[in-house]
Amino acid sequence: MSNSRQVNQAIARFDEVMGRIDRGPAARAAAARQVSRGALAIGRRVAAIAVASAVILFGAVVAGIALNGIGLTGLFIVVSLMLLAVVTFSMWGGGEKAIVDYKEDMPNRAVVQRLDNLLSRKRAALPAPASRSLDAISQQLPLLESRLSETQILDPLAQDARRLMGKHLPELIERYERVPAAYRNERDGEGLTVDQRLVQGIDAAKTALDDLGRKLAREDMDAFETQGRFIESRYKDGDGSLESR
Repeated sequence: MSNSRQVNQAIARFDEVMGRIDRGPAARAAAARQVSRGALAIGRRVAAIAVASAVILFGAVVAGIALNGIGLTGLFIVVSLMLLAVVTFSMWGGGEKAIVDYKEDMPNRAVVQRLDNLLSRKRAALPAPASRSLDAISQQLPLLESRLSETQILDPLAQDARRLMGKHLPELIERYERVPAAYRNERDGEGLTVDQRLVQGIDAAKTALDDLGRKLAREDMDAFETQGRFIESRYKDGDGSLESR
């Protein structure tokens, strides 16, 4: 019996590890979005280096004209300044940036991107069922980012989304991480372990985000339906006159 239990525990640990390593389409898409944002940051650094180099070279040309040449000393200064620009802007913003704190005046798009970044980083540290639930939420984020970027911060739906994505869900993950691993299998008053409670919380957040996304899309769906009915009533029987539009 003891050997059987040990085998089952070993299999469970293996499944847990594989669940964390396995990256489904949603996890890969989230990682791709992070890479894309990183590429944009690198592009900005390269552009900054190019601009700084152009300014230094322009200054060298002007100095050369004014002084009838800059000599070896001037050339050494120009090269040194260009190397300094390369080193400075290469290090600027380098490394993995810390996740910024949520702020009430943060743009809606930034709130969604912050959550996307957080979920991508935290996924591997969470139990496999929670990671899969996070992947499901990650699939929703591109649509929510698109919709919320067109919505005012004070819009009631935007406020609901901001509270959930900016505060409640990140705080759930943060509080989970504070629980020592040795105590995560203990059951609470409702008979749930810490891991199970985490999964339930993430699943509830996913359901809420599904509902928010549906409500945000409702206005466009209604507008589309109205336009479709208008065109159908005007042109379906061939009676609509193009000249009278």
